[in-house]
Amino acid sequence: MKNTKNKQRALRQRIREQRATRRAIKAVATSTPQTARTHLVAAGIDDATANRFAPAFSRNVTPTATRRTTIKLRGRHTRLVDVKLYDQATFAARLITYRPTNAAAAARFGRAAHQLAA
Repeated sequence: MKNTKNKQRALRQRIREQRATRRAIKAVATSTPQTARTHLVAAGIDDATANRFAPAFSRNVTPTATRRTTIKLRGRHTRLVDVKLYDQATFAARLITYRPTNAAAAARFGRAAHQLAA
């Protein structure tokens, strides 16, 4: 019973990751500026790693554009925040130079940069 649940959980997780990757690839293919996380997922980095490193990835990089979006806080409260958007050229230039201190994540970023350059 437990083994079946683990397999189902793994399958659902893989489906979620594939859908997120497909959505990101489609969004980047439109040639409109996207967030750093969307670019990272489209480049082949898994969603959890992209979510973890997107703020550091986009630090000290001039965005191509900005957009205002609403985020939900506790209860019924919301807040408008600015979201930084990057075009493909800006993203590619940053991906070539950025490497996290985590060795496993740095290897993923290196592979993504190599695939993007090819």
